[in-house]
Amino acid sequence: MTVTATARPTGHPGYSETLPRVPESAAPARRLVHQACAVWGMEGLGDDGALVVSELVANAVRHARRESIRVVVERIAAGTLRVAVADFSQVRPVEREADDGDEEGRGLFLVAALAADWGTDVRCWGKVVWADLEGRG
Repeated sequence: MTVTATARPTGHPGYSETLPRVPESAAPARRLVHQACAVWGMEGLGDDGALVVSELVANAVRHARRESIRVVVERIAAGTLRVAVADFSQVRPVEREADDGDEEGRGLFLVAALAADWGTDVRCWGKVVWADLEGRG
């Protein structure tokens, strides 16, 4: 897969990678987050960002259409990291509370707990689910 870096208004490049819509794509998505955080000196957000992107990838794998997804990592402000996953479904994800015995259903709850903000931008071709993480201190 090809990783691209694109200039952003914050002066920092954004990183993105198109990946197959398979569970195994969570690993390269996590690597992309860690690499971007290292470049920007935001290593403190790397682990949370990697966990969030894993959950967003898992949601896209489970619910989206077509064969690929796009992972995007951006530094949208001095201490703010945005991780996003684009897919070809316009169906918005729904945060729900899982029961104690459920093996699934906690992903977006976890994203909401770790992120300063998260949301979905619907496009004519699909959607982008994003989460913003803020550095501490």
